[in-house]
Amino acid sequence: MATATDVEQQAMRRALEAARSIPRALPNPRVGCVILSPDGTQVAVGHHRGAGTPHAEVDALTQAGDAARGATAVVTLEPCHHTGRTGPCTQALLDAGVARVVYAQSDPNPVAAGGAAALQAAGVEVVGGVLADEATELNRAWTHAVTQGRPFVTWKYAATLDGLSAAPDGTSKWITGPAARRDVQRFRAECDAIVAGTGAVLADDPRLTVRDEDDMPLPYDQQPLRVVVGETTIPRYYRVFDRVAPTLMVQSRDPEVVLAKLRDHGVHHAWLEGGPRLAGAFWAAGLVDRVIGYIAPALLGSGRAALEGEATTLADLRPIEIDDLTRVGPDIRIVGRPQRAPREEMD
Repeated sequence: MATATDVEQQAMRRALEAARSIPRALPNPRVGCVILSPDGTQVAVGHHRGAGTPHAEVDALTQAGDAARGATAVVTLEPCHHTGRTGPCTQALLDAGVARVVYAQSDPNPVAAGGAAALQAAGVEVVGGVLADEATELNRAWTHAVTQGRPFVTWKYAATLDGLSAAPDGTSKWITGPAARRDVQRFRAECDAIVAGTGAVLADDPRLTVRDEDDMPLPYDQQPLRVVVGETTIPRYYRVFDRVAPTLMVQSRDPEVVLAKLRDHGVHHAWLEGGPRLAGAFWAAGLVDRVIGYIAPALLGSGRAALEGEATTLADLRPIEIDDLTRVGPDIRIVGRPQRAPREEMD
């Protein structure tokens, strides 16, 4: 069985960098591609920029031109073998005369899968699974949505050291500092929906948008869908109804209903924030896939907890596996993923 060379491994890392160069390509995956000449020289680097734009392979092949003939394509995702808004990447690679394809993650989408087999049948040498874990993590939310049939859910919250996200009067704005609030925008930009409960919207009148370093909203076509969940009426003058971004009202607090609505709207990655009751419902249903918490070095003493639930004993404790722990200004950011089994089942 053929294996990747050291040069191809290095090229795959460059392809992963290219894929990371844009925060979001949803509803498509982020993909990068490097074209190597027969002697291992890098000829071109391409990446996918979003639905309707050329796939990474086509972007790189266009840059390479005639130099792609006899070359190796190193791509972070198995080349697609179907026609959607664009043609199949397998055919583009064959038309360009590529002799070898090295890919990382196998395509989990049954509609687009089969590219490796098609290329091999056409006489192209194919090597798969190179840095597959890194490539899969890059598209963790997209892969989850494709394989699980529902959006990936990131729950973000901000709290004091004593675990409170709002004062007794319900106010919750600016628990964390400016650096943390800017940091949130980077993560928000990865998602294609921002979800909040009606209570949080009424209390804080949030914009629920992605903004730049100058606190200016990104263009409309780059904004995630704003989703307001609950049965309480929100006055039309609230900022969530402005023309900066699209807005969807979901008159239910049932997480399964909410996610089904989002799936029907083509959402792959939902950013859940605003409302400990809504977050608690998702948490209790086991529908939180990633947690991002910003902890401020401050104490309230009383107020609303960041999460409301029905736990009655320590046996209900659900640990979080921490992936990253970083200081952001004076605050601390914790990124982790819930462990599905209760603690006593893991001991």
